[in-house]
Amino acid sequence: MSLFAGFNPVQVIERIDWTPEQFSLRVSGAELPFSAGQFTKLGLEDDAGNLVSRAYSLVNAPGATADEHEFLIVAHPQGKLSPRLQSLSAGDTVWMGNSAYGDLIQPSIPDFTQDLWLLATGTGIGPFLSLLADQRLTQPNIVLVHGVRYGRDRVYRDDIQTLVEQYQGRLRYHTVVSREALSDAMSGRIPALIESGELQTVSELELAPEHSFVMMCGNPDMIKDTASILRDKGLPPFRQATGGNYIHERYW
Repeated sequence: MSLFAGFNPVQVIERIDWTPEQFSLRVSGAELPFSAGQFTKLGLEDDAGNLVSRAYSLVNAPGATADEHEFLIVAHPQGKLSPRLQSLSAGDTVWMGNSAYGDLIQPSIPDFTQDLWLLATGTGIGPFLSLLADQRLTQPNIVLVHGVRYGRDRVYRDDIQTLVEQYQGRLRYHTVVSREALSDAMSGRIPALIESGELQTVSELELAPEHSFVMMCGNPDMIKDTASILRDKGLPPFRQATGGNYIHERYW
C-alpha cells in the first residue's frame, strides 16, 4: 500500500447508516491531536493511485479514545469520494489526515458570552456535537439548533438528549425542518426564524451584542442569510482585533 504525505491509514470500525444519504464512520488505528469542533480529511486511493480526499468534522470529543474517531458524512450521488466512503464496511482501510483545523472551538468564544448559539444545518452539526461532548463549555445558556430537510435527518438525537441532561438545564436543543411539518420541530429555515424572533422566543433568550455569541456551520446559504440578519440586529462578525458576535464554517 502506498503512503500519502499528511495522512495515516486507519480501519473502519463501524458504519452507521442514518438515512439513505447520511451516515457516520467510526475509524481506529491512528492518533490525531485536535480540539473539539475541528475537522480533518478522509481519503481513498483512486484507480490511478492518487488520493482523493475531502474535509470532514470530527463528531467525537478529544481524549475519549486516542486512536478512535467518528465522522458524520452525507453521500452526494455525483461525488468522487462520499459514495465510496458510504460503501465501506468494518475492516476496510481509509486514509485520515494527521492534522486538524477549524475555529469552531472553545477558545474562540469571547469571555463576554453568556448566551452561546450553535446553529447547524445537515452534517454541520458534527463539530457542535464534539464541542458539547467535550464538556468544557461554561456559558450559562447554550442553544443548539439543527436545521434539516426532513425529520429523518435529525441524527444523533439520543446522544443530544443525553447531553441536554448532562448540561443540567444550560443546554436547549431545537430542530428546524424545512420540507415537512412535524409536531416536535420548528418549520422553515433558521434565518427566517431568527428574523421573526420565533427562535429567540422558543429559546427564551434574546440575541444581544452585549452577551450573545453565535457559531454557524453547514449550508452556505444559511450562513450568509443568518449573518446578514445578525448584522442587522447589531451583531457583527468576530475579528480578533475588534471583537464581534459570530463566526462560521462553510461546508462547501
